[in-house]
Amino acid sequence: MSSSYTNRGLAKILTTLLIFMLLTAACAQATATPEEVVAPPPAEPVATTAPEPAEVSEMDALIAAAQAEGTVTTMALPHDWCNYEAVFNGFKAKYPGIVVNELDPGAGSGEELEAIRANKDNPGPQAPDVVDIGLSFGPPAKDEGLIQPYKVATWDEIPDSAKDADGYWYGDYYGVLSLEVNAAVVANPPTEYADLLKPEYKGQVALSGDPLTSNAAILTVWATGLATGATGEAAAQAGLEFFKQLNEAGNFVPVDADSRMVGIGETPIIVDWSYNSILNDVNLAGNPDIVTNVPSLGRLAGVYVQAISAYAPHPNAAKLWMEYLYSDEGQLAWASGFCYPIRFEAMSAAGTIPADVLAQLPSTEGAYFPTIAEINAAKAIIVEGWPTVVGVEVK
Repeated sequence: MSSSYTNRGLAKILTTLLIFMLLTAACAQATATPEEVVAPPPAEPVATTAPEPAEVSEMDALIAAAQAEGTVTTMALPHDWCNYEAVFNGFKAKYPGIVVNELDPGAGSGEELEAIRANKDNPGPQAPDVVDIGLSFGPPAKDEGLIQPYKVATWDEIPDSAKDADGYWYGDYYGVLSLEVNAAVVANPPTEYADLLKPEYKGQVALSGDPLTSNAAILTVWATGLATGATGEAAAQAGLEFFKQLNEAGNFVPVDADSRMVGIGETPIIVDWSYNSILNDVNLAGNPDIVTNVPSLGRLAGVYVQAISAYAPHPNAAKLWMEYLYSDEGQLAWASGFCYPIRFEAMSAAGTIPADVLAQLPSTEGAYFPTIAEINAAKAIIVEGWPTVVGVEVK
């Protein structure tokens, strides 16, 4: 046997032995017991429950409910009254999807309450959700069951003297009565109520409302009586006598006038709230000039109040409307329209009214703020006596 053969044989034997050893090791690994095999670490347990939902705030819930209703119906809110145009625009921008349905911008407080009565069983578009009425109209509306209670988030900053303790009505803004005059038509603008009797104002003087239904008109009649030096109920009677003279002199125009009519000269002199007169002057920008004269005699301040109809077709949208009005944003919109917002004192203390807005607010110095009882007593005399004493219907 040659050496080469021997070597090849040896190599073959070694190769066979190596394969055998490898196969033996593999079999041993395959048949190892569980104790001999190292198990991988267990996986983290998988959560089987859903996460807790985020808590929904009361305001978020109110917004969702109001947007689901989709509409809020207002009434008697001219866009140039206390800067309501900015209020409407601000509300719609903040709460998209809610349509503001505006009813009869020229209506008075009494007509607003009559609209609630007339639409008790009518959830349609002629039923107001909210009303903006004179202070004296709030308590009887509550007593009659025409309005429902709701307290806004800023409730505590509304003066107690300007709100119902149970939340049925609450003050929104205030101002003083003034003589709004078109200076392009009236060369010598009157400064006091007594001036209105002068012959030069023949066919030029009107009221901003009907004394049978309008808060502003009723208070105007009373203010002219207060200017004579009379007080209380005697002033209400004196006011009726004043308008009797004004009508007999031919100076009184028996129409429900507004700032537009002053601007075009149709009724160049009206008695209206100072904030409306000043805003009209700003809007007209000198074409023509509007003069605002606040009489020193009979200077009377008036507070308006908000309320939600007891039969509101859109109660959640109505509440959201109120929340907006009494927020800083809503109150500042009124202040920008020369109205004193009802939260004026609290906002001034907090420094939330810009200096330029404060500077443009008309003075209420010396103005008389009557109580509800005083207003009610005067209103009763004026509403009852106007048809017989003055004897003219305001349309």
